[in-house]
Amino acid sequence: MAEVNETVAAGLAAYYQYIAQDLHKWADPLSNEQFWRKPYPYGNSIGHLVLHLTGNLNYYIGARIAETGYVRDRNREFTDKQPPPMEEALRSFDRTIALVDATIRKQNTEDWGKAYTAEREPEAADRFQIFVRCAGHAYHHVGQIVYLSRELART
Repeated sequence: MAEVNETVAAGLAAYYQYIAQDLHKWADPLSNEQFWRKPYPYGNSIGHLVLHLTGNLNYYIGARIAETGYVRDRNREFTDKQPPPMEEALRSFDRTIALVDATIRKQNTEDWGKAYTAEREPEAADRFQIFVRCAGHAYHHVGQIVYLSRELART
């Protein structure tokens, strides 16, 4: 059974690394101004999506599984009027991905099925489900980042 645990952990960790690499592919070439600019009067900037992904992963995986003590301010992820510089936001995201990776690799066979609860997350009943749901959520927002990056390049 250890082989299955190692396969699951390696696969999930690799997918989170892929998400981070794809996010950087689109965010790194931007200026700080582009990173925080909303190309439309509605929606989010790339920067606010990065803050959101960082907060999401720090809460659902960091606080709830790794027990980091992280306290989330979800609304601020989208509305921060004095956000950090782009480089700082991306470094924070990278530290969070490293935390997720380390937390994944610490799970043993029994841990994946442990009961899981969190605010605003009624769907994930166990740890495996929250890792999968957070990966899907992150890649959804990377898709938005791709779209926004292309729009910013046109303007």
